[in-house]
Amino acid sequence: MKAVCVYCGSASGARPVYAEAARAFGRALVEANVSLVYGGGRVGLMGLIADEVLAAGGRAVGVIPELLLAKEVGHTGLTELHVVPDMHERKKKMADLADAFVAMPGGVGTYEEFFEVYTWAQLGYHQKPVGLLDVNGYFGPLLSMLRHTIDEGFMRKPYLDMIQVAAEPEEMIARLAAYTPPVHDKWSENRNAV
Repeated sequence: MKAVCVYCGSASGARPVYAEAARAFGRALVEANVSLVYGGGRVGLMGLIADEVLAAGGRAVGVIPELLLAKEVGHTGLTELHVVPDMHERKKKMADLADAFVAMPGGVGTYEEFFEVYTWAQLGYHQKPVGLLDVNGYFGPLLSMLRHTIDEGFMRKPYLDMIQVAAEPEEMIARLAAYTPPVHDKWSENRNAV
């Protein structure tokens, strides 16, 4: 595992623990000799994790759409900054550059990016691990919703088990590095269920 794509907020959140976790995750990535791939912003948790990676001597690779760069939220001190035309290209480029994906606390953009790569994993478009860094129990309600999805028959438990969940950065990195993709065929399972 050479690079982890981190999705996180363009805000710092209501509690200092989120900023502390972003910095800790940045340091843990550098200690594990893993590059950061992220959305290229200089604000919120995005900026904090990138700054921490750079301060610790690591590689921080950003991918940002032209529109957001033009609004002056782009981080200009990164190891690499890829400027792309739109959000679709941003997400594709980030996915291509990364060996794993982790969501930290953030808003709907963070959820959307996480759910896209999680869906791709379910469908077999990639075999890369996806994880939730569950800072201060932030993702508890989301995980409850996914369990409800299983209970209501819209998802099978092996798909929930694909998500690596950890509260601490070092544990998350270890889980990502040890991940083995499940062997399943979503479509044959669905056909057999009909």
